[in-house]
Amino acid sequence: MIIRALGLVSYDTTYQAMQAFTAERTNDTPDELWICEHPPVFTQGLAGREDHLLAPGDIPVVQTNRGGQVTFHGPGQVVAYPLVNLQRAGYYVKEFVHRVEEAVIRTLATFQVTGHRVAGAPGIYVRLNDPFSHAALPQRPQKRNPGEPAPIPDFTGLGKIAALGIKVSRHCTYHGVALNVAMDLQPFQRINPCGYTGLQTVDLSTIGVAVSRDEAAQVLSQKLGATLSP
Repeated sequence: MIIRALGLVSYDTTYQAMQAFTAERTNDTPDELWICEHPPVFTQGLAGREDHLLAPGDIPVVQTNRGGQVTFHGPGQVVAYPLVNLQRAGYYVKEFVHRVEEAVIRTLATFQVTGHRVAGAPGIYVRLNDPFSHAALPQRPQKRNPGEPAPIPDFTGLGKIAALGIKVSRHCTYHGVALNVAMDLQPFQRINPCGYTGLQTVDLSTIGVAVSRDEAAQVLSQKLGATLSP
């Protein structure tokens, strides 16, 4: 996998470049991982509803073709776009999402933070009262019986630290995951993050972890490179 550190780049330009890369790649094109950050922008997923944009103000809103609802990107956040040929890698979308989340969990563990999955809600969460606790969440994903409905996500006591949204075209992924490191979190209060009213958003800085965005980006790059390998 080729890792490209793009720095601070426009969301629109990067989105168009991902689409072009995916449309033009062949079965022999190596997978790539783009690591960047964006100037302030709200992005809406395909299922995005207008009423989840509470007060965007002067921050632009971009409609995208990824899954999910609205989220915010801004400086101090590590945005990772894995451009992976799933057919060649030999695993399906559900496992791809699991592997991306696992990379975030391993990145957080590097900084002694325990990241958690929540049943029915992609992304990674931390305990607000003790981000370093290893105790399993009661609302973690668990095996369901056939035909049993998906649980309603329960965010009690949790803050979201990483958001995930992807698109698959011709068996190839784009879009990706955003890890909050040390950023202005106020814009998250202008939306229902990922479509959930009142969901608190945190970053490593607010839970007491002093790490630079560049250091977090380097660790996340390494973990994604490892977890996404076939």
